Amino acid sequence: MTRATQPLTTRNHDRDNAGMTYVYPVVSRRAGGVSVGVNLNPNNACNWRCIYCQVPELKRGGPPAIDLAQLEDELRRMLTDIVAGDFLTRAVPDGMRRLNDIALSGNGEPTSAPEFSIVVDLIGEVLADFNLTGRIKLVLITNGSLASKAYVRDGLRKMARLNGEVWFKFDRATRAGLRQTNDSETDPERHYQRLKTVSALCPTWMQTCMFMLDGAPPEAAEIDAWLTLLARARTENLPLRGVLLYGLARPSLQDEAPRLVRLPEEWMSALAARVEALGWTAKVSV
Repeated sequence: MTRATQPLTTRNHDRDNAGMTYVYPVVSRRAGGVSVGVNLNPNNACNWRCIYCQVPELKRGGPPAIDLAQLEDELRRMLTDIVAGDFLTRAVPDGMRRLNDIALSGNGEPTSAPEFSIVVDLIGEVLADFNLTGRIKLVLITNGSLASKAYVRDGLRKMARLNGEVWFKFDRATRAGLRQTNDSETDPERHYQRLKTVSALCPTWMQTCMFMLDGAPPEAAEIDAWLTLLARARTENLPLRGVLLYGLARPSLQDEAPRLVRLPEEWMSALAARVEALGWTAKVSV
């Protein structure tokens, strides 16, 4: 049995809940059930620094070497407790007692681990052993910044064969917006090309976090640039599944936290309607 220190909620994504290094269970509002997270950045290091990030003591950098044997052992123990044990009734609220996915996420950018493609292979083997291949999703939550790396593209191809799905972060569509929101010098055009690369290799959703900063929602120019990007993606027939539009479910642990406030549901729904008017599916999580 895995350790369960406290019942899971959509606001509790404690990576230490199960007492493991790499594997942690969460109740995901976007997934509508239990997501088994695989944290390839246990050192809290990331190549971006999003101002809404809930990771404590976040720092710049990449992950340490991954102990693949330990990761596999933890994943097998977690799935055994969920599939054959009482984990769902013990730790998960009513209405969420279903295993939805395994998610490569965690405390940093998962594709920054050189072992990323090998980890996908490992997860595929475990899914097969638990008769879960094709029955649950394998999700990658990524900022997409390393899409040009050969090992990342290789892992994405493997994910596509495992009922895989990518959630590709594209929070803003101007250079200034990306700098302010993600503390990144990423060029929007370069990031769009990464989105194009990733979506061609594995089913992909574009995910965007919206919030109030210093008492105001994103400026109209930022929203217009973001919608223009989505219109371009439609014109160029990018094979996107749609847009995951989400707000601040949990408080930021970055220095900017006091400046951030959740947007009203009505604001988010209105933006989703504009996305759908472009021909995309929009899913809202506030």
